[in-house]
This record gives sequence, structure tokens and C-alpha cells, in this order.
Amino acid sequence: MPDLPHLLAFIAAGWLLNLTPGPDVLYVVTNSLRCGVRAGIVAGLGITAGCFVHIFAAAVGVGTLMATSAAAFTVLKYIGAAYLLYLGVRMLVSKAAPPADLDAAATAAGGERSLKAIFLGGFWTNVLNPKVALFFLAFVPQFIAPGTDNKALAFVLLGVLFNVNAIPVNVGWALAAGWMARRSAVRKGMHWLDRVAGVLFIGFGLKLAFTDAPAAIRVGR
Repeated sequence: MPDLPHLLAFIAAGWLLNLTPGPDVLYVVTNSLRCGVRAGIVAGLGITAGCFVHIFAAAVGVGTLMATSAAAFTVLKYIGAAYLLYLGVRMLVSKAAPPADLDAAATAAGGERSLKAIFLGGFWTNVLNPKVALFFLAFVPQFIAPGTDNKALAFVLLGVLFNVNAIPVNVGWALAAGWMARRSAVRKGMHWLDRVAGVLFIGFGLKLAFTDAPAAIRVGR
């Protein structure tokens, strides 16, 4: 593990990175706006679970395969892009009006199942994004001391720390979006917020689809 100054730098960098808007943040905010704070938190937990997959996969070498195999990167990239496009199109064509009680939305009409779907949606949004795997492979090793005996264990510990530190950030996004959803102007415009979120998800999906493999993969190194 790094010394205290480097560990604090790792935590601070992780928070800054988690505050940066992207598909994960948009997924948390959208669900919190539409279905209440609890749904947003569940969405964040699904994303966290997806990150754990990348962390442990990288530790056992699957992430390294993703970083060196153009075919593996491309397959996962297109699956992830298709999933983001699916989420975006679904929001664009959605005709459901916002519920009168956002806090009860996740428990109404089969709410437990809805929360499960929200969790799984966050999970797959993260797992199917190869850029997340490459991020962990590029970011975490910078904070592992060169003389560390068990680098795989250090990688897992730092990855778990990064992931756990992301939870309060995601909760913060959910709380902020839930507060916004209680404003009358936001509630009246919820239909259009869904459309904007749909366009953004489609944009993220297209961006991922046209993302080139890292240079090291393209040249076969």
C-alpha cells in the first residue's frame, strides 16, 4: 500500500474522477429524478457492483487481456455501446408521466422488481464499458510502490478503496437529483428531462462505439 500522502492523493483523485459527469453519473441522476432518491442510490450501488467486476478481473488478468486484445476490446465496446443506445432510445420513446409521489415510485406497481432492474441496469452499464477496465489498469498501478511484493493484492485493495469512496459521491448525486425533482418546475419538465437524458445516453453510446482501441492494442504490444 502507498504511504499516507500518496494514499490521500489517491483518495482525492478518486473523488474528483467520480464527480466527473459520465454515463454512470447520468444513470444515477436520471433514476433519482424519475423514481426518487432511493432509486438513485440503488443505481449507484449497481454501478459500484459493476466496478468490483473490473477490479477483480484486472487482478486475475482478464483486464490485461482486455488491454492487449483488440478483438476482446472491440466486442465488449460494441456490446456496451449497444446497451447505452438502448437506454437512450427507451428514454426518448417513454410516454410515462412522472409519478405524483417520487419517493413511492420504486415501490409502486412491483417496485421491488423495479429496484432490481435499476440495480442491474447500473451494473451492466459499468460492466459492459471496456474503458472502465482500462481506467483501472492505467490509474491504480500508479499508486502501487515498485517494491511491493504482492502487486495483485495491492491492486485489489486500492481498487476496493476507490470503489468504496465512490459510494458517497453517488449518494450525493442521488440526493441532489432527488431534491431537484421536488421542485415544481422540474416536475413539470420531467418529460423533457427524460428526452435530454436519452439524447445524452445515445451520445455516450456513439462515443463508445467510435472509440479506438489504445495504441498498444493496435500495434499488438
